[in-house]
Amino acid sequence: MASGPETTPASAPDDPRERKAAPAARRSTPGESARASSADTSSNVSADAEQSASRDAGRPGRMRRLAALARREALRTGLAAVSGVALAFAFPPYGIWPLSIVAVAALSLLTRGRTGRQGAWLGFAFGWPFFVVLLKWLHVVGWDATIGLAFIQGLFILGLGAGLALTSRLPAWPLWGACLWLTEEFLRDRLPFGGFPWGRLAFANTDSPYTPLAALGGAPLVSFTVALTGTLLAAVALTGLQLRSHSARTTRAYATGAGALALAGAVTAAGFAVPVPTKAADTVRIAVVQGNVQQPGMHFLGRPMQILNNHVEATLDLAERIKQGKEPKPDLVIWPENSSDLDPYKWPEAGDRIDKAVKAVGVPVLVGALVDHPTKEGYVENQGIVWDPKKGPGASYTKQHPVPFGEYVPFRDQLSKVITRLQQVPRDFYPGDHTGVLQTGPARLGDVICFEVAYDEIPRDTVRDGARALVVQTNNATYGRTGQPEQQLAMSKLRAVEHGRAVVTAATSGISAIVAPDGTVQQRTDEFTQDVLTGNLPLRDEITLADRVGAAPEWVIAIVGVLACAGAWLLGRRRRGARTPTGTQAPAAGHGDGIDEQDRQAQPEGQHQ
Repeated sequence: MASGPETTPASAPDDPRERKAAPAARRSTPGESARASSADTSSNVSADAEQSASRDAGRPGRMRRLAALARREALRTGLAAVSGVALAFAFPPYGIWPLSIVAVAALSLLTRGRTGRQGAWLGFAFGWPFFVVLLKWLHVVGWDATIGLAFIQGLFILGLGAGLALTSRLPAWPLWGACLWLTEEFLRDRLPFGGFPWGRLAFANTDSPYTPLAALGGAPLVSFTVALTGTLLAAVALTGLQLRSHSARTTRAYATGAGALALAGAVTAAGFAVPVPTKAADTVRIAVVQGNVQQPGMHFLGRPMQILNNHVEATLDLAERIKQGKEPKPDLVIWPENSSDLDPYKWPEAGDRIDKAVKAVGVPVLVGALVDHPTKEGYVENQGIVWDPKKGPGASYTKQHPVPFGEYVPFRDQLSKVITRLQQVPRDFYPGDHTGVLQTGPARLGDVICFEVAYDEIPRDTVRDGARALVVQTNNATYGRTGQPEQQLAMSKLRAVEHGRAVVTAATSGISAIVAPDGTVQQRTDEFTQDVLTGNLPLRDEITLADRVGAAPEWVIAIVGVLACAGAWLLGRRRRGARTPTGTQAPAAGHGDGIDEQDRQAQPEGQHQ
């Protein structure tokens, strides 16, 4: 057949005799050309429409299938969101720790047997509501900050959901699922900008049977055992559902369910068998000063030196009680983060006020202050400074892990033009380069500042470097009465067990506390009150197994989770390839248009793609 313009529907006559009668060399007039062009355009549009209709006819009902999929997944999506909210209630200030196990089991059941894409969606539907409720204290900055950070953190749970779906078809799937929970926490602890470890399962289990396991493998081991209990209970529930069918009531099915239940019980009870070392080599008497702030929220500072004066006055009052014999003299005094709201090296009036309080009490005081970086112009350091009554300021610790977007702004030049709120962080904090082991009077303390208590490596390295007790200097005034101080105190309790060290939390506005090496809170303050805690602090030199092994167990378990995912993916491809007839291509699970085989089979005859 000939090709070219002569054979197009617009130019070729239908009757061959008309083609013969047509003059061969006749020129078209301008009007005829326009009409011919118009006819060509109309005909091409008609042809495109026919081709589009033909394509639509080849893929009929796509939107209907997607709508059907959305309706079919609506219940699972809703259950995933409810489960995520339930997990948030496992954390302080609610502290219903069994919900952490229930939530893990629920997500395991919801993602079991799903495609990778479906599992990812269910993971996100679980993760975003979880973090919105958990991080609602960020609404002080703005609900957009809460929702935005929750969205970013939810993406990690999205990956977890996809991994749970893939590995749910493997033998021993509860084990691989528990590993994946730790893989997710491993990544979120480090990415992006140094990570954000809030919401780890371990931090919901600081008063549970799993807590003692922190002395063996730290927070990662606690998270793993909680997740393993949840996935095993999911296996028990799944077996129970299957046993409703008479044909499924086999000896093997009963043994599988009973074995999973027994193993879940053994994992839960394992913590009771772990000894938590608490015997002290000696003690030191401390005083923790909570000076309070003028108001909660973003603008807690008030006028300059107001917070500093609060802590000075509380210390002077302590000194007066000591002088009157109403209070035993401590060996050292601990002030919180930002207790001096002016740089005492730059502002003599601030240094003089601190010096007056320190000399009045007559013992070293660990002071929290923001100081200008000595060499880098425009940078500030968040420090804990040992202030001696005779020598004045001495050794100091600089916070190693400043909070992104709170204490420094990544890509400041670009982002601050778009997000003007970032201009409220006028200077970037400069990170320190060493641990906070400080000789404070007779005690060798390990200083950890604020959010650093959430990161495994900072307290661990501090204890390894010789800290006999830990001090968490913090300023929670921005997030007062929002639940955030309770969440941070829970981390201190877990760190006490993990490292076998007493932990002192010193906060400007609360919650200040003294935590024993076994994780029990011996004393604590109320929020937004001026108060002083005094007591004997146990000092220990022995380190736990968790400190000896470090991060190795976390790396191993996290890598196992990744390998399980890779193995499940490869096994799935091999099985699909084996089922595919020669010369055809099997659709990969989770690929293509996102419609699984169950959806396709539900379509009327002739509607399949």
